[in-house]
Amino acid sequence: AAAAPAAAQNPPPPRLPQVQPTYTFMGWGAPRRRPRGVKAAIKQFESEQSAVKVQWLHTPDRYAEKFLASVAANTPPDTAFIGSGDFRTYTRDGLLLDITNNLKADPLLGKAGYFLEPQEESRCTYKGAWYGIGSCWVAPHLYYNADMFKKANIEPPSSDPDKIWGWDQFVEIAKQMTIDGNGKNAADSGFDANNIVQWGVSWPTWSLPMHTAILSNGGDWIDPTSGQLVLDKPEATDAIQAVFDLMLKHKVMPSDDVVKQLGISVAQMLETGKLAMAVDGSWALSWLYKIKATLGTASLPKMKTPATTLQAHLHSALKATKSPDAAWQWVRFLSTPYYQTLFCKIGLWLPSQTALMSEEGQKQWITKGVHPEGYDVILNKFVGKYGKVLYMPPGYPKTDKVLVPAFDRVRIGEATAADAMKPAVEEANKILAEEGK
Repeated sequence: AAAAPAAAQNPPPPRLPQVQPTYTFMGWGAPRRRPRGVKAAIKQFESEQSAVKVQWLHTPDRYAEKFLASVAANTPPDTAFIGSGDFRTYTRDGLLLDITNNLKADPLLGKAGYFLEPQEESRCTYKGAWYGIGSCWVAPHLYYNADMFKKANIEPPSSDPDKIWGWDQFVEIAKQMTIDGNGKNAADSGFDANNIVQWGVSWPTWSLPMHTAILSNGGDWIDPTSGQLVLDKPEATDAIQAVFDLMLKHKVMPSDDVVKQLGISVAQMLETGKLAMAVDGSWALSWLYKIKATLGTASLPKMKTPATTLQAHLHSALKATKSPDAAWQWVRFLSTPYYQTLFCKIGLWLPSQTALMSEEGQKQWITKGVHPEGYDVILNKFVGKYGKVLYMPPGYPKTDKVLVPAFDRVRIGEATAADAMKPAVEEANKILAEEGK
């Protein structure tokens, strides 16, 4: 008799249910806003395909520290938020996955004109290769309490950069909106700067809002060609001094200590009539739209030219990921209109995809009750035309140890910006030169 086939002699083992691999996604964000959107995105992504399952590793505090700790422990996430200030450092150190070929081969993301260019490629590449994709754009602009301007019979600032205030006019308006306990404003004789009950403006002095002032004055933070700091140039130091003088000289801006003593946030000051104007990032709209006062938004005042700073975290795959292909699929999904629209609708983000910046595309995310009238003008004529990316070279985080104390010296009036920046920039550039080797 013929021998039985080998397959019959050795039947295959029973098929066991396969465990679907899970790929991790690490990121920060306020507990009430970001996780909800990310979880909705994961649900949508997993409904569209069955090969990749995503686990959200929400890390709301000490993010960079915890991210680097996971890398050191050889347990990095597969994909993650990467801060724009850390991106080139992590890329230099070999932590991030090169996604250039994936991106260029993609029929949607690789299409010419999909992103706002050249800004997108500039922020996402290192030595010509792509190591992430920007989450969105965010940019500082002006918020104001429209009720206070109406009461003072003063025309509020404009959304249109062609109609914005010059710096001197901005300071004068801020003086008129700064009131002491006797009802006098900061431009009046006898104004009591030690008894201010209403402030004209808040202009944060960390890198992003300060960079906007420097840009407006014709300067920059980093020379994009050399990768060296240029904060010691007159265009930069004059702008830095002008911002700090809102507090030190003109008395129209509360110090951090004053805000702390009041025991309320800048948003609460704006809502309760203790503050007329606040410079903040576009992301702040996601909570400022809820204030009870009538909220207005506007383009920033200019020194020499209209300007704002474009920045945002990136979404990257880690080089150590279990599956580069799976990690790419998730990073790609995060760069589709669906995901970006989620956060644009609530006022947290501005789009980086040209389709969402078009007149038709804006209808998908500009939301009545969230985005004040004229917000489209800020996007189209101010951010889109005058926004410039702040690039941080490899090793930049290490310069904080010399730059932060220098800014603090100016803040407390111990030194002028010109005097404080010169030695600090010299020392910081030595750090960058060493880090760039």
